[in-house]
Amino acid sequence: MIRLSSSTAIKSKIQAGLGAKVDRRRERRLKLELPVRIWGVDKMARPFAELVRVRNVSNGGAVLVGVRSKVQEGEVLDVQHGASRAQFRIVWLNLSGEAGIQALAFEPPILGIGLPKAFAMVGTG
Repeated sequence: MIRLSSSTAIKSKIQAGLGAKVDRRRERRLKLELPVRIWGVDKMARPFAELVRVRNVSNGGAVLVGVRSKVQEGEVLDVQHGASRAQFRIVWLNLSGEAGIQALAFEPPILGIGLPKAFAMVGTG
């Protein structure tokens, strides 16, 4: 027979674990902001091009900040950072001009170049 302890130390550990946030993301994020150029076709079928910023960057996606065009979820955007370009799909939008984007399959990681090296250095100094 297994007997469970009612010690307060065990209870506090369980409660602390229940309150902890679990990050379910597939890739780690780098908290920085970079300028990018985006272009595509808005929901009124009009072409657009904008200079915006990306933040919360990973190899497979990011958050666009400052989007003014009327875009919608599921649309494909071209994103350029420096001389590198790739296509991304809009996966979510909010009313404050932010949009979550995810790189299409087989697109090069233009935003997260060098992320593994940067993450390896965190906490080593």
